[in-house]
Amino acid sequence: MTTESTRAGATGTAGSAGASEVTGPADAVGAGAAESTEPAAPEKPLFRNRDFQAMWISQFFAAVAKESAEIAYPLLILATTGSATYAGAVGAVQLVVAGLMSLPGGSLTDRFDRRMTIILCDLARVVLLTLFGLLVIAGEPPMAVIFAIVVLSAACLGISNPAGLAAIKQLVPPSQFTQATAQNQIRFFGATVIGPPIGGAFFGIARALPFLSAAVAFLISAVLLLFIKKPLQAPRETAAADSPATGDADDGDGKDPKGGKDGKPGKPAKGGMLQGFRFIRRQPVILILLIWAMGSNMAFNHSGMFLALIATAEHRDASEAAIGTTLAVAGSGGLIGSLLAGLVLKWVKPSLIIVYAVWIGPVAAVLLMLTPGVLPLGVIVACVFVRAGVVNALIYGYIAALVPDDLQGRVLGAVGFVGMIAQPLGIFSIGAIFDLAGPTWVFFFMAVAGVLAALPTLTRTIRTLPAPHELAS
Repeated sequence: MTTESTRAGATGTAGSAGASEVTGPADAVGAGAAESTEPAAPEKPLFRNRDFQAMWISQFFAAVAKESAEIAYPLLILATTGSATYAGAVGAVQLVVAGLMSLPGGSLTDRFDRRMTIILCDLARVVLLTLFGLLVIAGEPPMAVIFAIVVLSAACLGISNPAGLAAIKQLVPPSQFTQATAQNQIRFFGATVIGPPIGGAFFGIARALPFLSAAVAFLISAVLLLFIKKPLQAPRETAAADSPATGDADDGDGKDPKGGKDGKPGKPAKGGMLQGFRFIRRQPVILILLIWAMGSNMAFNHSGMFLALIATAEHRDASEAAIGTTLAVAGSGGLIGSLLAGLVLKWVKPSLIIVYAVWIGPVAAVLLMLTPGVLPLGVIVACVFVRAGVVNALIYGYIAALVPDDLQGRVLGAVGFVGMIAQPLGIFSIGAIFDLAGPTWVFFFMAVAGVLAALPTLTRTIRTLPAPHELAS
């Protein structure tokens, strides 16, 4: 595993054509690394990295708990009130709250102990879901209480997410950034596949069971974090060495951050919640990819695409069985993509991955307009969803490589905010257009939005994009 001084001095140049257009957070590695003549220790395979795997398993328990509880909220509302409006509002509220809280969550990630931040958020959800489960056992909880639990749980998600993602930079060497982020995609899509059925099955046994079981899973998640030996952030004297190169971490007050020891935060990193946006603005690789992802999330997010498929299938008089099968086929694309992400990132150039990810959306939208039937629509959408695991792993790999440790949280918070906020806008637009004009115009809207989002990627920076580990060397 490489030393922190090497990782902290991630360079903006790489040994590939056109890399001069890609700016990184620093121009040289630390002096200590440059002067060292000791041979580097061989890197452990990622599957033998106990700290990373403990982190991964911990976050997997938390993700499954989140997914199983999230499906149980609308089931409980439908069972007690029959209101589809309230049931549907739960998902939108969760996205908005988690997106908004990712900004202060990113700031906390850079200022306080990341491990403790995640543990406290997990334990908060243990308390919330346990109390809520007891309320469900006692009777029908008021709607205000249900939404209060939803809001507080989503706030914990928004705060803890940046801390969990930022830890990758400390737990794995730069050469394994994309492997680690690819494995994280398996966790995410795996949880979305198994979490809802678990929540639904437990709800059928007892209405309180999904919430109580989720509380247990969050408790397990918190305990597993105690087995991670390495610190989840760099000592601040190390992280501060990167800051002048970013041009963002210093607010011009003439004071230098004082670092802590043994990976503890020390003096808080400079700048507020918006510092992540300022860094992204000056980093063309992340900026271009984030602009594209925001537009793509509006047009091709899972909820919006499923809504379009369901509405189109019903418009074509498809049976409920056919609709269910179509959705299953479409949803399988995300899991397949996450399972293939490691191999794809190893053997395919980043520029080719981006080309597929960017243009499969508009092409698929046109095919959805022209293709008859229902089941073929699921196959087409699966081809769009398959990109998610790969391109997400690639984007997070660039963030790990290019962003200094003391800005990781705020940059990840900004990315989470943009990604989550864009989705409700897209879902609302798709529903409104379908009601006004029908399925053809929905898919036309997706095609146009996809093309507009793709335009910023038509640059030499993206065409000659090196792998993340080349930018971190």
